Amino acid sequence: MSDTLLSDGSVAQGCHPTTEINATVNGRKVKRTVPNHYRVIDFVREELKLTGNKEGCGAGECGTCSMFVDGKLIKSCLSPVQKINGCSVETIDDMDRDSGMSLLQQAFNKCGASQCGYCIPGMVMAATSTLRQNPSASRDEIKEGLGGNICRCTGYQKIIDAVELARDVQSGFKPHSALDEDTAVDSFIGQRTRRLDSPAKVTGAIKYAADMFMPNMLHMQVVRSPHSHARILRIDAEAARLMPGVECVLTCDDVPGVDNFGVFIEDQPTLARGVVRYVGEAVVAVAAETLDIARAALAVIHVEYEELPSLFDPHEAMKDGAIQLHDFAQNNICKHTRIRKGDVDAALAQADIIVEQTYNTQSIEHAYLEPEAGLAYLEADGCVTVQSPSQNITHHRHMLARILGRPINKVRMIMSTVGGGFGGKEDMIYQGMLALAAIKTRRPVRYVFTREESIKVSAKRHPFNIRYTMGLQRDGRIVATKMVMVSDGGAYALSTPGVMNKSAILGPGPYAVPNVWVDSIGVYTNNTPSGAFRAFGAFQSEFATECHLDLCAQKLGMDPVELRRINLMRDGATTHTRQQLDRVLAVECLEAAIKAAGWEPGVPYRQGHGQLKRGDFNFEGSREFYLIGGKTKPSVPLNVAAHQTQGDMS
Repeated sequence: MSDTLLSDGSVAQGCHPTTEINATVNGRKVKRTVPNHYRVIDFVREELKLTGNKEGCGAGECGTCSMFVDGKLIKSCLSPVQKINGCSVETIDDMDRDSGMSLLQQAFNKCGASQCGYCIPGMVMAATSTLRQNPSASRDEIKEGLGGNICRCTGYQKIIDAVELARDVQSGFKPHSALDEDTAVDSFIGQRTRRLDSPAKVTGAIKYAADMFMPNMLHMQVVRSPHSHARILRIDAEAARLMPGVECVLTCDDVPGVDNFGVFIEDQPTLARGVVRYVGEAVVAVAAETLDIARAALAVIHVEYEELPSLFDPHEAMKDGAIQLHDFAQNNICKHTRIRKGDVDAALAQADIIVEQTYNTQSIEHAYLEPEAGLAYLEADGCVTVQSPSQNITHHRHMLARILGRPINKVRMIMSTVGGGFGGKEDMIYQGMLALAAIKTRRPVRYVFTREESIKVSAKRHPFNIRYTMGLQRDGRIVATKMVMVSDGGAYALSTPGVMNKSAILGPGPYAVPNVWVDSIGVYTNNTPSGAFRAFGAFQSEFATECHLDLCAQKLGMDPVELRRINLMRDGATTHTRQQLDRVLAVECLEAAIKAAGWEPGVPYRQGHGQLKRGDFNFEGSREFYLIGGKTKPSVPLNVAAHQTQGDMS
């Protein structure tokens, strides 16, 4: 075992036994002494600072860390560093040092086979392995070769196209000029236009937040709550503060400014203040000389909690007498958006048919391949700078200035390359801790989430419960729509108010409905906070609307396409929020979709044309209320009466 010495000559606690590694990496011999627990990905990235290959999952599932050892493709996050002793390692960083890009990388660039780019180094390595083994690989064999690699945003079509192009140029079936830049065109519409950052992404040269290093850099780790709801009685961090190599320990008491932030509602502390409201909430942050020391410091920090009752169901959270998670939110309602148009009850009483159904959508993890990460440091003039994949940097900058108690010109946010976001990196959940640590230590501080940490604490798509009532005439004309939507916003607001607004505005869909009633209610619970996710709010509410139209068509014995054709808005329509529209192309869009899909009324389930398949929504066994010529008015068993002025769009 070899001790790790700090700059003051003391021995670091939390250090590990070490091993000496002799290897050839990208044609160069290297010799390093590293901790025994290092994996190959740690050796390459942290020791050699070759950051082209990424770590996405840390479990061998995503393939972002793929590299070659003695010519064999491996998942370097699963391989102990000892495995490369005496071996030759190839990473993405130096695939073709003479021309800058290998033939495969040129093909990826040509085909636009990168978007966020985080998965692309691993894809290039897997594709290289495939063509090395079989230069004439078929498309199916290429798919098989890439089977251990995940892409979350580009999709696989262009990636497979790129490998086929490289194969054909390599074999001489296509000329090398097939990789050349496209000629200039008058319009980019309909053209395959290359991304300006594509060469940097296909070569692994572009830097994401976890790829950044600075001299004298510290590493951050965070103590997180094991409880969904608890009062913090005592934090004992003295042993951690005294540990050699620990430069600072932060709690809520170290926040100099206004310790509340949020996208719409400033309800979230930088570090838990007095109470924790969900499993994984940050309580104490540590910055230390090494990641191992920071993790060892967490083990000696003791937090004493008094567990409190928890709320996990938003319907229960809205009931009178339920515990209040935030003093300002009566009945734990974070946001209630209403839309009222016409007289829904009267229209339902006159409808030929009423169809009622309840729909549920689930909480969804974004699963971007790049876990959250950031680097904070002080400029020479005292300006604190935070680099992170923040999708809302201007707002984050203003929130940081308030948290830090600094003028805005002394706070700087830089958006690092985003390795997938989908809205999930719109909310600021760790940048404040980084900035505070950099200010307190006057040294750069980096924080990189593990995949487990990301899944535990990052915001999810809002789960919705939607009670849907629709009244129609026998000819298919919709006369009234009533939607009561209850969503689990989790412990803090984040993007919940915006999601409620959007779900309400777009929920009834592009249909000309004369009478509309919408309640969209976001509720605080002790679950992980819900936040932004592609098409937030609209996705959930429009899913319910389109499913409900299929159900209504089934009950009317009508083709579902025809039901939509009858009710789509047309030129001059008025929206549910009283906006007058001029030109409306909804019908034309539907007709184009019908033609492209080869839709035919009455075609049996799962039959289609060629690769096109038709699927039918299966309502068998579903709970519904249905009557012809009925007068029943569905009730809304929710505690919303006191909050109907919030977000009123009537």
